[in-house]
Amino acid sequence: MKRRTILAAGLGGALIAGATGLHLVRGDSGEEVPEVREPMPASPPAVEEVSKIKPVAYWTGIFMKSWDFALGNATPLSRSKDSRDHYDLAYDIDACTAMFRATGQHRYLDRGLTWMENVVATSVPSASLARSSFRDRYRGWASSRAGGGGDEVPLYESYLWRYGTNLLMAMKDLTDSGYRARYQRLLAFAESNVFDKWFTRGTRSYVYRERTHMAAHWALIAMNIAHLTADQSRKAHCNTVVDHISTQLRGQLRRNPAEPTAWFWSDEWDSAKRPGQDVGHGNGVVTYVVEARDRDQGWSAADVAAFSSLLTKVIWPGGTTYHAYVDGTGTDNGWWSDGFVKLGRYDPAVQLRLERHQVVNDQFAANMALNARLLRA
Repeated sequence: MKRRTILAAGLGGALIAGATGLHLVRGDSGEEVPEVREPMPASPPAVEEVSKIKPVAYWTGIFMKSWDFALGNATPLSRSKDSRDHYDLAYDIDACTAMFRATGQHRYLDRGLTWMENVVATSVPSASLARSSFRDRYRGWASSRAGGGGDEVPLYESYLWRYGTNLLMAMKDLTDSGYRARYQRLLAFAESNVFDKWFTRGTRSYVYRERTHMAAHWALIAMNIAHLTADQSRKAHCNTVVDHISTQLRGQLRRNPAEPTAWFWSDEWDSAKRPGQDVGHGNGVVTYVVEARDRDQGWSAADVAAFSSLLTKVIWPGGTTYHAYVDGTGTDNGWWSDGFVKLGRYDPAVQLRLERHQVVNDQFAANMALNARLLRA
């Protein structure tokens, strides 16, 4: 798995566009973490530190350094008929959504919306996909990359559409007639050809996935569509998905063996064996929890404090030491742009710590801008 990053030797350093993968050292001892379902309370946020955080404008400046690069990189991905390219596009959609929410500037919304419309335009009837396992009435995409074999791949679609539906959430209150029409078209597509499609094809196989992070993508999609749809039957199906996955995720959480104020969980259902979830994929779990917490949907301030403690005390104990697993073992590259960075919106101390992080890309900068906006609000 590769993720586009912009590496910086400190935020004042030169920005270099490139691609980097995860470098994991799996330290699986086979030991099971004791069944303690609540971490110790973390210190309350230091509210007086809000004035010290860098403003939205600062992070906008960092984000804009990759504005042209992102256009050239993401536009071809959005026009691809291979859904593996849409997986990579997800980071750009999240970045544009975060920047729109942070600044209110429509140029960020326009870009993200255009990319999602491009994706929709590349869809074809499943029945026309020669190697599809489904060949039904829904529209979608095949993938011939990364072992896709020309089939439809639910992971690739969910990876993008969790952020495609986040974009819809960000624009749902716009009153401009042009935006309303585009919003309605994109929502109708997401309702039918993303959620309904995979729900109908089978929740056990395609929605309630075999790993925590894969299921979390669907929880976010379902939560978003439940907020947006006018169809009460679909809303009920969405809420069923959210409740099921949220309950599963809650059941995975235990007190971290390396830090009593932090969470630990395994990416394998019904397991509590160390080293637990790898940090790279754990970003997907955190992204869902953050959005659910912001809507007061099943996750508390204490929960996000425990995830924040996991980041600042276990995963990243200091400097450029980045651990690969949530028990504090292994080594990694410090890539948190897709999830853990979003914890800065709750606690200025976490945000200030993240300001010192040296692995920065456009998605990281965009979410830091949104954190700053929410903290200052």
